Amino acid sequence: MQRQRSTPHTFAERLAAEKQRLEQQLQKLPDGPAREELLQKIRQIEKAASIDRWLSSPALQPPS
Repeated sequence: MQRQRSTPHTFAERLAAEKQRLEQQLQKLPDGPAREELLQKIRQIEKAASIDRWLSSPALQPPS
């Protein structure tokens, strides 16, 4: 019997799930260093998602 995955498994899906989880945590935090750290992690995830979309773009061609 094979175990079913209940969590996202593509890189983009994992990034989106992590971003959503961090945003939920962010709503509970008051202003301060912990909140700023979460904001920085969210920005890093957004950059990683942007790079992933760019790298998987059909317009991106390998060097000849």
